[in-house]
Formats: sequence, structure tokens, C-alpha cells
Amino acid sequence: MATGGSKLAIFASMAANLGIAVMKFIASFFTGSSAMLSEGIHSLVDTTNGILLLWGIKRSKMAPDRQHPFGHGKEIYFWSFVVAIFIFALGGGVALYEGIKHLTHHDTHIDHSSKMKYWNYGVLIGSLLFEGASLVVAWKEFRKSYPKGFITAMSKSKDAATVAVIIENGAAVIGLLIAMAGVSLTYYYNNPVFDAWASILIGVLLTVVAIFMAVETKRLLIGESAVDEDIKEIEDIFKQYDVLEGWGNIKTMHLGPDDILLGANINFKDDLTVGEIEPVVKEIKQKIVEKNPDIKHIFIETDSIKN
Repeated sequence: MATGGSKLAIFASMAANLGIAVMKFIASFFTGSSAMLSEGIHSLVDTTNGILLLWGIKRSKMAPDRQHPFGHGKEIYFWSFVVAIFIFALGGGVALYEGIKHLTHHDTHIDHSSKMKYWNYGVLIGSLLFEGASLVVAWKEFRKSYPKGFITAMSKSKDAATVAVIIENGAAVIGLLIAMAGVSLTYYYNNPVFDAWASILIGVLLTVVAIFMAVETKRLLIGESAVDEDIKEIEDIFKQYDVLEGWGNIKTMHLGPDDILLGANINFKDDLTVGEIEPVVKEIKQKIVEKNPDIKHIFIETDSIKN
């Protein structure tokens, strides 16, 4: 996915989360809702995560240097992994702590006045609208590059930044629904236990999201290959050349969302000379790049060449 798309999704998410965090903290202060406090922390963490993702995108675009000859593309994967840690520690951890604390201290004050009640609901509904709008922006940008089904698109995407925004915003919408349910049950039964359990559920949700993001980002950090469709396209190009007797050892690795390293062995017929081989290899490389511009580093070893 284009970096511009990633940045647009991140900026939209940051703007929404910052405003929502302020509203949630104010509501939590006046109502004493632990679920609302957890949601406020969640939104603040998401805002900070946006800054980290933007920093990762900027670093990933740095030019190659002596120590990093293939560039800094994996910076975005590293910072996406840091984001997963933040969600786990500051999002899920604090939400669980607040929920358990309020669950074991039933004397927590919840303001049941109509004014505070409706103001609380107003913040939740407003937050749902903001988060929903941010999620739509991120999803539209994502679908420009991956127009097919959700599961297929998510499995193919190597754009960790935009995927992180989509997952965060999706979790935020679910978390808000949980918070609304907790607050509603608390008011209806006049029992803050429901609010505490809502906070715990939000913590569990964020923990699951963080683990999922960490696992997915880890695969990219240690060197995940291109998808099967990309490799098939490379093989289809090899099949176009009758001078090839075979090929193999096709290896790919994502150095960034739009930066792929490719290595392969191709076996030419025995009666070809070096002068005949070189233009064919050059043409093969050109066709591969034309088919998939993300393949920026190509290393092809040839066999059965006569001088």
C-alpha cells in the first residue's frame, strides 16, 4: 500500500483518538466510571501509537547506507511491534488493573444524576461516530490496494502501519460498545460491578489485539516471503523462455511493505554462450519488475553456461 494511504489513515485515527481521549477522561472524572477511564487510556495510547507509526514510516524511507545496503524498510515493522507492546502494557494492562481494582472496591462512586448519565452516553456515542469515521477512512485506503475479501486482504498485506490502524480502530469500536453496555447495566442495576467487568473485558480485548499484532509483525521482522501469487507470477515469466531448462530455489523476503528481495536459480540449455545469456537475464529481470514493481532487488544465478 502506498505510504500516502498509510499516513492518511494514521492522521485520521490520531485526530479522532485525541479528541475522544479528552472527552472520555472528562466523563470518567465526573462519573467515576472505570470502563470510561479504561477507554480514555485506550484512546490516548492509540494517539501515541499513531505518532510511533508515522515515525516508523519516515525512518523506513531513509536511503540505503553502508550499514543498511538494502535500506531501512523494516523500521516500520519494528515500530509496529512497539505499538503492539504499548497496546498490551498501557492499554490492556491498565484496563485490567482498573477493572480488577473497581471490582474489589464496591464503594467506588458512580454519579447517577440524569445530567451525568446522559453526558456519559453522549461521550460514548460521539466516540463511536469518530472511531467509526476513522475506521472507514483506514479501510477505504486499505481496499485501494487490496480490493478482495477481508481475510484474503489482511493475510496478503505487508503494510503493518495501516493494518495496525484498522485493528486498533476496530478494537476501539468494540471496546466502546462494551463500555456502553457496562455503563448501562451499572445505571440500570445501580451496581458498579458491571462497569468494572466492562473494564476487564476491554483489557482482555486489547491484550488479544496486542498479541495478534505482535505475532503478525514478528513474521515480517524476521523476514516473511512474498505471497504465493507473487511467486507464481515469477515462475510464469520463467516459463516464457524456451532457452531455460529449469529453475528453482526461488526465495523472496519483504524488506518493507513495498520492497521485496528476490533470489532465484535458472538453468539454461547447454549450447548457450555468455553473450546469449546476458540479454535474456536482463529481460527476465525487467519483466519481473514490470509485473511487480515492489520487487526492487533481484539476484539470479545461472547454470550451464559455455564461454
